[in-house]
Amino acid sequence: MSVSPGVLGELLERIRVADARLVCVDGPAGSGKTTLAAQLGDALEAPVIHMDDLYEGWAGGPDAGAANLRRWVLDPLVAGELVRYRRYDWVDGGWAEWHEVPSSAHLVVEGCGAAARQVDPLGAFRIWVEAGDAERLRRGLARDGAEARDHWIGWMADEAAHYERERTRERADVRLDGFGRPAEEA
Repeated sequence: MSVSPGVLGELLERIRVADARLVCVDGPAGSGKTTLAAQLGDALEAPVIHMDDLYEGWAGGPDAGAANLRRWVLDPLVAGELVRYRRYDWVDGGWAEWHEVPSSAHLVVEGCGAAARQVDPLGAFRIWVEAGDAERLRRGLARDGAEARDHWIGWMADEAAHYERERTRERADVRLDGFGRPAEEA
């Protein structure tokens, strides 16, 4: 999913008006968050952190990723310390190398759990991206292969429970559909 220059311009203006240093792109897996985050990172000249690097594999789910985001990124960011995180290696099934995050006027975090309630006190700008389950599963299996189907089905259940608790969609500053258009209000 790539947003149009008009939608991107509107997002950037809203981020600037909100004076938000932290921009969180959240929503269910396969909805188009990574592409949008790349566009925002380029436009804001900001580093992008992918929650995929912070999850503890398929079993960790969005809650474990959000806890790692807090511990490795948000707490040091607030304290004015060096921000760094350890990347999870999905192939080897364990933690890999550390990554330092360069200091910048903005930081973009994308992935399921990026806009968990823990970011609210930080004045984060929250963008919700959504797509239907069938489309998300199609996109995920196109990327990860048909053998990942059971993992995807389990992940979709985990993220549904996460979003039910967190109410992320309802708390979002902006909602987009999986094709880069403003989502209809529900």
